[in-house]
Amino acid sequence: MYRIKINDMDLEQIARSGQCFRIGKRQEHRDIFTIAADENYVEAVKEGDRFLFSCTETDFYRIWSGYFDLQTDYGGYKSHVASEDAYLREAMKWGWGVRILKQDLWEMIITFLISQNNNITRIRGSVEKLCSLLGERRSGVGFAVLPDNSLIETERSYETFPRPEAIKEAGLSGLASMGLGYRDKYILSMAEFCSSREGNAWLERLKTAEYKEAHEMLKSQYGIGKKVADCICLFGLHHVGAFPVDTHVKQILECHYPQGFPLERYQGYAGILQQYMFYYKVNGGKSKNSIPSVSVSGS
Repeated sequence: MYRIKINDMDLEQIARSGQCFRIGKRQEHRDIFTIAADENYVEAVKEGDRFLFSCTETDFYRIWSGYFDLQTDYGGYKSHVASEDAYLREAMKWGWGVRILKQDLWEMIITFLISQNNNITRIRGSVEKLCSLLGERRSGVGFAVLPDNSLIETERSYETFPRPEAIKEAGLSGLASMGLGYRDKYILSMAEFCSSREGNAWLERLKTAEYKEAHEMLKSQYGIGKKVADCICLFGLHHVGAFPVDTHVKQILECHYPQGFPLERYQGYAGILQQYMFYYKVNGGKSKNSIPSVSVSGS
């Protein structure tokens, strides 16, 4: 186990922010968050002003510190928001614990192909089925709650996110049960491409490309438009200046920023502010609902 204090982070808010779909929660007298990312797995519990993770300190800094973008001062970004921007300031209060995760590029490409004209509940369900049926089953470490409410480590099984080859092999018939609709052909096409040497090289180039180049590279692929490309840039390549505009954000802009959002003022980190606004639009004023868990089980 590893215990650490982290400012400006709330796992439930992150799970409900629309950027990731494999953070779940088990309620066993304590809220235990289950976090599956690419081929990795960890569980976390909030204890006062600290988080307890079911991993070693070495693995925390090797995998999870970067994943949660702990090198970035989110408080600093918040301090630069214009005092007269009442809407954005209220959004930051509601989503104060949202951070932009550094997620696996391949996983984000497929996830946001699934997200087109979709909602968070259905996206989560499709991603879970994709991992359950085509991912690899692995053993990880999680938490069990003792009668005195203390925690011990226990073995958990989970599924990895499927690699391109697994999706390619499944074909359209293998994707049929996952609730993907017309998106299945986009996903299969991307898997076929990324299974090739050319596709592998394209993925590697994406990781080093500047935002504008990466955006154009993504839009050149079948099924990827401007919004999906921006989501992949923001959540899969960590270009935090990207500003995806979906239906929710479009409504925010029409209502609160009829002259346009001041992107120049927040150049280089507008995507972080977009997440506060998106979270507030989707979750503001609503009571917290239980977040479904990812597919994990005890040993």
